[in-house]
Amino acid sequence: MTAQSQAASPASTTDVVLIGGGIMSATLGAFLKQLQPDWDISVFERLDRAGLESSDPWNNAGTGHSALCELNYSPAGKDGSVDPSKAVAINEQFQVSRQFWAHMVSSGHLGDPRNFINPVPHMSFVWGTANATYLRRRYEALSAQPLFRTMEHSEDAATIAEWTPLIMKDRNPGQPVAASRVAGGTDVDFGALTRGLTTYLEGNGVELNYHHDVVDVSRASNGRWDIKVKNRGTGATRTVSTKFVFIGAGGGALHLLQRSGIPEGKGFAGFPVSGQFLRCTDPDTVNQHNAKVYGQASVGAPPMSVPHLDTRFVNGERSLLFGPYAGFSTKFLKRGSFLDLPGSVRPSNLVPMLAVAKDNVPLTKYLISEVLKNREAKNEALNQFVPSANGGAWELITAGQRVQVIKKAPKTGGILQFGTEVITSADGSVGALLGASPGASTAAPIMIELLKRCFPAKMSGWEAKLKEMIPGYGVKLNENEELAAEVQSMTDRVLKLQ
Repeated sequence: MTAQSQAASPASTTDVVLIGGGIMSATLGAFLKQLQPDWDISVFERLDRAGLESSDPWNNAGTGHSALCELNYSPAGKDGSVDPSKAVAINEQFQVSRQFWAHMVSSGHLGDPRNFINPVPHMSFVWGTANATYLRRRYEALSAQPLFRTMEHSEDAATIAEWTPLIMKDRNPGQPVAASRVAGGTDVDFGALTRGLTTYLEGNGVELNYHHDVVDVSRASNGRWDIKVKNRGTGATRTVSTKFVFIGAGGGALHLLQRSGIPEGKGFAGFPVSGQFLRCTDPDTVNQHNAKVYGQASVGAPPMSVPHLDTRFVNGERSLLFGPYAGFSTKFLKRGSFLDLPGSVRPSNLVPMLAVAKDNVPLTKYLISEVLKNREAKNEALNQFVPSANGGAWELITAGQRVQVIKKAPKTGGILQFGTEVITSADGSVGALLGASPGASTAAPIMIELLKRCFPAKMSGWEAKLKEMIPGYGVKLNENEELAAEVQSMTDRVLKLQ
């Protein structure tokens, strides 16, 4: 991949600038190229290839977050009841992404779907009487929902051992266990998917600029936006004038949002959380496990730190991933600067940051304890989940940075938000995305929401094409069981998940 696309010369004016070469920019670009093919689009990415930061398969869990197994999307209430609404909403969003990917494959815009998505059962697994009671209530709440009809549940050790033999091997037979399973889950390599989408973009006239840093975003006197970019190889800078800019630079988005000066971006801050995983490629171990199994988070742990044992497919090879082990770094990107956090402090976000620091002491203590964990302690955590695991056969790898959103809150002054936040200017000429999970898995509906907010006058003209791309567009599948079954069958067939 060259540092510059094959365009004869770099554009100085364009209709759309997409900052960042990850799954969000690639998804938005793919939508716009089909909805408005006459628009000129330029992409700027600081690394030398698309999808190398948060979208990279080793930098994220890659589950295809659909709330089938992630317990943090359906927590127990104070009375012990489980509200399924958030899990249903996330599953609805994932179904939109699946439909979009299926459209891109069936239209010939993406190649073999097995390059980026593979069938893998999704499971939740807990031990202890209280946790087993919670999981049973969760199953009862979710299995009543059409999108979760295929969920199975068991508290029988022998049945669970059939579902996940590696986790049950050498486990204390007297330990109460419970598991829920959906056989129709997936593993998604978002790095491969991103590169598939950017290949489509490049083949359809989009200018891809790799190894380019966006150093400033400023409003020009004519109402357009001046995007100042620097070639990381030559040091040369240039300014590109655009009507619309999307800031999808992962952890780097906050700084650029602040530089834009739009009032809607004031008050936002970021809390970076780093992490590590243990990876196993030993065939004897890998072949004993075929599932994504999520457990319960530790007390005080952030949602993205829920322990899980994942079957992964990367470059056609199967492996196992366990973790994450949370940590802390002041970087906003894995390849960022330690000055990223202090450099993001502004008068407008200082109060929210201080309020969050005051209200999240348990989280701070948890992160400190995680940072201090040695390899032996990490292996002990692995053995709680996989009693028979030999820690020496697992490689410790560094995951990507996650920058959680801090924003103003009326009563407390600030709130730490675990999720994604779409920010748009009043005139719709700027869109930005902050936050993390379930991000990549819900990229398609997030970008549709951004289109609605930034291009309201265009939506009526785009609606027919959107319905062609996404058969369930505008419909809640959980409330339309017949259409949900049709969509599930179609996407399974096109994406080769059957």
